[in-house]
Amino acid sequence: MTEIIKLNHVNYSVNNSKILDDINLTINKGDFLTFSGPSGSGKSTIMRLIANMISPNSGEILYQNKDINDYEPTEYRREVSYCFQQPTLFGETVKDNLEFPFKVRNKKIDNELLIQKLEMANLNKNFINQKVIDLSGGQRQRIALLRNLMFLPSVLILDEVTTGLDKDNKEIIHNLVTDLNKNHDVTVLAITHDQSELNDSKSIVNIESGKIVEGK
Repeated sequence: MTEIIKLNHVNYSVNNSKILDDINLTINKGDFLTFSGPSGSGKSTIMRLIANMISPNSGEILYQNKDINDYEPTEYRREVSYCFQQPTLFGETVKDNLEFPFKVRNKKIDNELLIQKLEMANLNKNFINQKVIDLSGGQRQRIALLRNLMFLPSVLILDEVTTGLDKDNKEIIHNLVTDLNKNHDVTVLAITHDQSELNDSKSIVNIESGKIVEGK
């Protein structure tokens, strides 16, 4: 197995309150790890640290055997992509959001790829001109996820992205992410409280009171 991310003795505190306590974790390329634990246990903090959105008070985080702080931030976040629980869309239409990754990379927009991505999330080509304001919660989450996947990252972080979604939308997102992991070698790190998702998980990292306490 090829190691892709490693946390060595990572600690994180806020105002002298310890959030994470000596976290050691090795993530291999192609892993699909599900992070579980009570609210406030430190799961999202670990993800934000891995995404280089915040920095540890001590310890180190390596990506491909190199300290994440040695990467140019924008390039790193294209490799390690974070998808939030509450999706943020912008512009007026679905197209505005799916074109954005091309524009920030100064690449020609590939309209065929836009349609392919929509179809991956069970949305037809006519959906491209749908107004953002008219989307349901599940549709918004799928579009936000597709925007992150227009150029596939090496690591995809999912922070409770299926919370509040109905069964059908959960299944669509689950199938999409599973396909990325199995067929496109995307490493997936997912936080969930959903018991059905936990039951289906092959590898669980359980966080309690800022510590890794068990795995499966």
